[in-house]
Amino acid sequence: MKLKTLSLAVAATTLAALTLPAIAQDKSGTNIGETAEGTAPGGASTMGLAQDLYAVGLAQGDALTVLAAAELAASVEVATAEATALDPAKLGLEGVDRETFAKRKAAPAAPAAPAPIMADEARPAAKVTLFSATSEEEGTAEAPVTAEAMYARAAELAGDDEVILGLIEDAMAEGPRRGIGGAVQWLSRLPAGTTDVWEVPFYGNSYAEVAIVGDGDANLDVALTDENGNVICDDVSWSDKLYCDWTPAWDGYFYVTVQNTGRVRNSYYLMTN
Repeated sequence: MKLKTLSLAVAATTLAALTLPAIAQDKSGTNIGETAEGTAPGGASTMGLAQDLYAVGLAQGDALTVLAAAELAASVEVATAEATALDPAKLGLEGVDRETFAKRKAAPAAPAAPAPIMADEARPAAKVTLFSATSEEEGTAEAPVTAEAMYARAAELAGDDEVILGLIEDAMAEGPRRGIGGAVQWLSRLPAGTTDVWEVPFYGNSYAEVAIVGDGDANLDVALTDENGNVICDDVSWSDKLYCDWTPAWDGYFYVTVQNTGRVRNSYYLMTN
């Protein structure tokens, strides 16, 4: 084929491709795709595990377990972010009472949520808090325990044990062992009887993590849904922690519903990768 003829053929093929209608991705089902083989949990999972291990260490009065929890927590690079306001009317929740909402199990999402636009430095999130508080009691904890506080508690539990105190000093001197992966966290101080609804974007075909890490003061019931209202994960057990990982099939918003069913405030973190 002569060069001129080849050029014309390429041009014709390109023109045809541009004029063909785009094939829209089916977004009517549940937004879960296939997770790549070998994908490992990241920072959000590690922080949740650190909090669980810390609780075990406290219950057993074991300084070494608390130290292990502190090292896990210190291994994650965490960025703290502020949520924007989420309009309840967008989700059909304006004026909805507690009883009606409870029957839905989780917040219905907007039926045609746009593709997410995420900044390089931090994932955006929006939040609305529903209903009036059933109690003004604040609880005893201000937030989930930090790595620094875990180290301090480990030292208290170690007492005069110079060997364990030396291990704690060495761990703190080494500094954070980064490499497990980063996480973004948002703090919410949720009064008893109220409900948070979060809107968080994730890219399609990219591994996603969401964790709820409470302060231990009150039970939190949690549900994660996609933009079509399909439940991805939920937990109504007596706990204030949840971890969920999946791979979205397409770019979209996901909705995390957190209900404080306890009698006092729970200050918790929503964390994502």
